[in-house]
Amino acid sequence: MADFESRSDVACDAGEVAAPALPADPFPGCTPRRVARSEIDTWEGRLEFWDADTEIAWVAEPTTPYHEKPSRRLTALMDRIAAERGSAIACYGSMDLMQRDEHGAPRRILQADESVYVHPRRARLPGPKAMMAGEDDFPDVVLEVDHTTDVRRAKLGLYEAWGFPEVWVEVPEQRAASRPRRRRPGLTIHRRVAGAFQASATSGVFPGWTAAEIHAALNETELSERTFAVLHRVGAALGAQDGTGPDDDPMLGWHRRQARLETVREILRARGIAVSDRGFARVAEIDPTSDDAVVRAALACNDEADFLARLGVAGDT
Repeated sequence: MADFESRSDVACDAGEVAAPALPADPFPGCTPRRVARSEIDTWEGRLEFWDADTEIAWVAEPTTPYHEKPSRRLTALMDRIAAERGSAIACYGSMDLMQRDEHGAPRRILQADESVYVHPRRARLPGPKAMMAGEDDFPDVVLEVDHTTDVRRAKLGLYEAWGFPEVWVEVPEQRAASRPRRRRPGLTIHRRVAGAFQASATSGVFPGWTAAEIHAALNETELSERTFAVLHRVGAALGAQDGTGPDDDPMLGWHRRQARLETVREILRARGIAVSDRGFARVAEIDPTSDDAVVRAALACNDEADFLARLGVAGDT
């Protein structure tokens, strides 16, 4: 990052990296406030950055709906993508992102507006206190909403120095009076390449998801059909990598199975064959990949017992 010089005079313990030197006015839109080391463990307010060496916390202005909407919307988008993929995505909000010193005490703290783990089942997830650099996995994506702030000045360089893989910086469409007019709406994806951030048109974590598409989704009043199509595409691409799909999502899979069973009910009804609710309950328990077999059984059976027998499902005794 151009605004930073490495501090080679700082020894690096496990999980710790040399801190980039902060430029003048490092966190525009934030107010410096002294928070002693003895107080940081009980600090519950929002902050951009805290450093034990200075005991200064850079505190953002009070949050507004315009600032909060993109991060809340991102969690909803993650739920949609996770359903299409068929496995969960975890969002941790503005949790503390912490480096600890050699004694295990907080040394530096960052807070993002949203932190996303795309594969929580196989990640070293944060504990109840914070994400600990060098102990937990970094989030796959962190979102920064620059409503009145400018993370490019210092915070982006800190993310880069710590080793975060991907940072999204969103400047919302709705403009606050205090936002500099040179900050134009849009989303920038900063991807880690060869140890440094590079601006990218697409995410490295979510296949094919473009910065323009993400920005549009974060700023829509209601999600559009175009955005739903994009979320389906991205979720399907992730599912193709993992060998999963919508049927593996607990709720979406249930709805899809119910819809398929209703199709089978219609086939049987048209043929004048009655199947009890108990019989259908047993059909619903079989492997959903057997859908074609269920349809063939419905088209060929003579009665309920024959229908269940063709599927290898025992009827009532």
